[in-house]
Amino acid sequence: MTALEVRRLRKHFGATRAVRDVSFDVHYGEIVGLIGPDGAGKSTTMRMVVTLLTPDEGHIRFMDREAQSDTAFVRSHIGYMPQRFSLYQDLTVEQNMLFFADLFDVPVAERAARMERLYAFSRLGPFRDRLAGMLSGGMKQKLALSCMLIHQPRVIVLDEPTFGVDPVSRHEFWEILHTLRQEGVAILVSTAYMDEAVLCDRVALMHEGAFLAFDRPESIVRTLPRVIYRLETATPARTFQYIRENSDLEIQLFGDGLHIYVPGDQKDTLSTILKKLNIDMNNIQPAEPQLEDLFLYLMQEEAHG
Repeated sequence: MTALEVRRLRKHFGATRAVRDVSFDVHYGEIVGLIGPDGAGKSTTMRMVVTLLTPDEGHIRFMDREAQSDTAFVRSHIGYMPQRFSLYQDLTVEQNMLFFADLFDVPVAERAARMERLYAFSRLGPFRDRLAGMLSGGMKQKLALSCMLIHQPRVIVLDEPTFGVDPVSRHEFWEILHTLRQEGVAILVSTAYMDEAVLCDRVALMHEGAFLAFDRPESIVRTLPRVIYRLETATPARTFQYIRENSDLEIQLFGDGLHIYVPGDQKDTLSTILKKLNIDMNNIQPAEPQLEDLFLYLMQEEAHG
């Protein structure tokens, strides 16, 4: 079943087209990710979904209701975690959760059971008496999520919830999201981390306000019309600059090596070029395409189009 339906959403800020004809839906028991760099339009899209911004054009249906004409229903039934969730630093973990229970009118008789579940869920139980201001970054994000979940929303929207969080806490946070998905919660999440994109059921690659692609991560990757070779080198940045200056090869820095993109299977042509550059072919191997490869390709195609 569809929890959230967005059609042809547009938003301008002066001459800036922040969101351009964005359409997608999110089903119950599904994680949909908006993937892209800063300025891609992810936050603006999410703020329209949760009715904090009004679209210039397009419409949003939230739990079978028109969001723009029923903002009170949306705000009382959605869970929204913005980039900077406002915890009360001088309140304890438990006091923060009780405050949000009051805010969302959670029945008093149900609060203890809900909070105990969230403590177990987030592993914050041992820290219930600690001031929020004394928590680590990852623990603050888990507390923010717990406060947002206290009223048990069936649809949640998370704007870059793991930005700046350590790798272990990021992993734990995504474990929580997958548990929520298994319970039937519809989740819309944004991130700039490509490794998090593959943790979503479907992803939208977003750039300059528009979707470049929207599908399952494994399906999107297969659309890359390039063969990729990985060049291992002890000096990737220097080698990258050398190849760029001395050839027309399409290359990108990728981790601790380089990815070289070849239209079709033209390894012989590639071999000839690299020999002229005195680069050892033993250091180059075919590579499986990643979402980042496709994203870079789509951005280049849009820029040239």
